[in-house]
Amino acid sequence: MNEEQKLADFEARIERGEIIEPKDWMPERYRRQLIRMMSQHAHSEYVGMLPEGNWITRAPSLRRKMVLLAKVQDEAGHGLYIYSATETLGIDRKELLDQLLNGTAKYSSIFNYPSLSWADMGTIGWFVDGAAIVNQTMLAKSSYGPYARAMIRICKEENFHKKQGYEIITTLANGTAEQKKMAQDAVNRWWWPSLMMFGPTDKESPNSAELMKWKVKIKSNDELRQRFVDLTVPQAKAVNLTLPDPDLKLNEETGHWEFGHINWQEFYNVIKGNGPMNKERLKARNEAFEKGKWVREAALAYAKKHNN
Repeated sequence: MNEEQKLADFEARIERGEIIEPKDWMPERYRRQLIRMMSQHAHSEYVGMLPEGNWITRAPSLRRKMVLLAKVQDEAGHGLYIYSATETLGIDRKELLDQLLNGTAKYSSIFNYPSLSWADMGTIGWFVDGAAIVNQTMLAKSSYGPYARAMIRICKEENFHKKQGYEIITTLANGTAEQKKMAQDAVNRWWWPSLMMFGPTDKESPNSAELMKWKVKIKSNDELRQRFVDLTVPQAKAVNLTLPDPDLKLNEETGHWEFGHINWQEFYNVIKGNGPMNKERLKARNEAFEKGKWVREAALAYAKKHNN
């Protein structure tokens, strides 16, 4: 078949709901879109360890420390799963990491905000991992097999992360006046950046239409964002915390919670590298990469010796 016939056959497979595997023919654009999207996802898991890793030594109890350690370890594993899945598209992991460490690759804007209190550990689990679950349960139905399969295990662990976060928030919200104030402050700071996690509106997103055409994504940015809001508002009410949006109201006809205007200027500013913690996050990842150089060299030397 010529290229035009191959493309028609590929799109027919997508339309039938078939799964695309690494050795299958695919358009170069499909491959590049997957590399962009999956590598950004992997980078987000890799960088996403930092806001919570900062609080491991300051957890208020041994139990909290053990749970937080497990969660941060999970995030590292998620990054490895997705880097491995991305490599099935013919790109080397070193190239992907180089793009992250030199600042040319993007990752989720949410991880460029500081974690200022223990309540942030609860809010990150509740909001950030909650948003991740909404997004990733759809990605588990993605047209690209390795990505979809990686999401199955990741979603199970993300559900644990959300429950861990919501438990922290529930405890603080039902604690002393000072603890509830700390929880409310964290909610106020993380709410809007969490809504931005889903990406630009459908009208502004440069990639959503194509990704949905090829069923890499099953739901649009706006649909996923609305799903997250609808799930989270009742949860906030259950612990008597207020979401920082005076325009938030239930539309009785649609059954959806309507919300106010998102500050997209802030979102694009963070994406361009000008967020509160962009420089610190990349510095931390570069320092960790350099400190781990001797481990990588030792592992390669061991492998070389025993393969000869």
